[in-house]
Amino acid sequence: MKRRDFIKATGLGGLAVSSAALAAPVVAPVVQPHKTYKWKMVTSWPKNFPGLGAGAEFLAKIINDLSDGQLQIKVYGAGEIVPAMEVFDAVSQGKVEMGHSASYYWRNKGAVNQFFTTIPFGLTAQEMNAWLYYGGGMDLWREAYEHHGLIPTAAGNTGVQMAGWFNREINDIQDLSGLKMRIPGFGANALTAAKGTVVTLAGGELFSALQSGAIDATEWVGPYNDLAFGLYKIAKYYYYPAWHEPGSTMECMINKKAYESLPKQLQNIVTYASRVANQDMLAEFTAKNGQALHTLVNEHRVDLRPLPFAVLKQMRQYVDEAIRNEAAKDPFTQKVYDSIEQFRQQVSAWHDVSERAYMNMRALINDSKKFDYCTPVVEEARPPTV
Repeated sequence: MKRRDFIKATGLGGLAVSSAALAAPVVAPVVQPHKTYKWKMVTSWPKNFPGLGAGAEFLAKIINDLSDGQLQIKVYGAGEIVPAMEVFDAVSQGKVEMGHSASYYWRNKGAVNQFFTTIPFGLTAQEMNAWLYYGGGMDLWREAYEHHGLIPTAAGNTGVQMAGWFNREINDIQDLSGLKMRIPGFGANALTAAKGTVVTLAGGELFSALQSGAIDATEWVGPYNDLAFGLYKIAKYYYYPAWHEPGSTMECMINKKAYESLPKQLQNIVTYASRVANQDMLAEFTAKNGQALHTLVNEHRVDLRPLPFAVLKQMRQYVDEAIRNEAAKDPFTQKVYDSIEQFRQQVSAWHDVSERAYMNMRALINDSKKFDYCTPVVEEARPPTV
C-alpha cells in the first residue's frame, strides 16, 4: 500500500490537520456577560418589621439567590420612597418595579381587589392558596390587575388573625355603635353598618392613634406582629376570632413592562420565588403566633376574650349584604365572588370530615380548654352533606 493510500485509509490525514491546528494560537470564545437588573421594591410595612416586612426581604433574597445576582432587588419600607398606601400607584406608574402589600388596601381602585386578600367569614389560608393555585383565583387576580399594568403574585399569608385590640368591652352589637376602629376590607363595611366609624391608618400609625384616643380599637394581624408593635401597652382587651380576616394573602405586585423586559428564566424565578415566600410566611406566623400569645397572656397579662356569638352572627349578616351589593354593581366582581363561594362550599364539605373533624376530635381527646362556639366539639356528629 502506498503511503498516500495508507493515510487516507487510517484517517491520519485528518489527524495531521488537527495537529497543525493545535499548533496555532488558541483564541477563547467571546462570552457575553449576563445583563444585571436592579429593581426597587416598595412595601406597606415598616422596614424589616417581623413577619410582613421580613417577608418582603425574604422574597427579595430568594430572587437574588436563585438568579445568582442577575436580578437584584432592594427593599424599601413604608415611607422611604412612597407612603404605605401609595404602593399600588408607584408600581402601576412604573416609578418602581415591585411592591409588597395587601390587595384589600386598593378597594378605591376597584372593590374586586379586596377578594384577593381575604373576605370576612371566607377562606382560611390553606383554602385561599388552594383557590388561587388550583381554583382559578390567580387567573382572576391577573385579570383584575391587567388594566393597571400590574402582574400580581401571592407572596405570603398571615393565617387566621385576631379580631383586634379594644379599649371598650364588646358584649353586644350596640357596643360597636360609635366605635372608632381601624379595619380594612369588607370588615369596614360591616362596622359601618353597625354604626361604628372606620379609620384608615397604616400599621406604623396604630400605636400613636390608640394612645391618643384617635381610635378606640384596631385590628392588625395576630400575636406575633401585635406584640412587636406593643399594642398591649395601650389597649385593654384582646378579642378573637378574626371574623374579618380568616386567612389574609399578601401580594407581590410587579410592573408589567418591567416583568416583560426580563428573560424568561428570570420571570420564572420571580413567579416561583413568590410561591416559596407565600408558604414561608404562613409557616413563620403559625410558629411564632403561639409563642407570642403565650407572652402576651402570661407575661403581659393581656385580657384575652372571645367575641360574643350574637355579635359575630350579626356581623356576618352585614358582611353578606355588603358583598352582595358590591358584586351586583359589576359583572367581574360578581364572577370573582361566585368563584370563591363555589370553592368554599366544595372545600368545606371536605374540611368537615378532615380538618374540622380532626381538630374537634383532638380537643375532645386531649380535654383541652373549650370556649363555647370556638370549639364546637360533639362526641357524635352527623356526617356532613357532601
